[in-house]
Amino acid sequence: MSAKSKTAAADASSLRTNEKKWSKPLMDAGWTAFPSVIIENQKQLGLTPIDMCILLNLASRWWTADGKPYPAKGTMAKAINVDPRTIQRRIAAMEKAKFLHREERRGPTGSKTNIYHFDGLIEAAKPFAEEKLAEIAERVAVKKARSERKGKPTLKVVK
Repeated sequence: MSAKSKTAAADASSLRTNEKKWSKPLMDAGWTAFPSVIIENQKQLGLTPIDMCILLNLASRWWTADGKPYPAKGTMAKAINVDPRTIQRRIAAMEKAKFLHREERRGPTGSKTNIYHFDGLIEAAKPFAEEKLAEIAERVAVKKARSERKGKPTLKVVK
């Protein structure tokens, strides 16, 4: 093995799991935590692909539980490559579905960007999360029961 490939192997072993998947530069540039249960159940929740892009954009700006995101609709529209009016309509639809709540911000010079709250989406997704957790618990219990069996399995003649 050459010195160069040894260095590359050593560098790869020092990477974290997501850095191995996505690369260190991409992870160092920033990443977003988003519940898989929302992605896996977007159809059942009634979320469109544009809604998902908006939610991901909002989530990418939500760093702490109390520090809710407040990006401009134009910023999100530019990132998603849609008209700002599309962002406005889809946010209104998600607010009507009680997934998002907009909080207006005003300053001495007028309106500022809205603050977005995810409480409704979180509540709507909880039943899907509970269902998934029950499935996981069932799989774990079955696996544990299998591993705790004593003796060899009983074989039956099949005709």
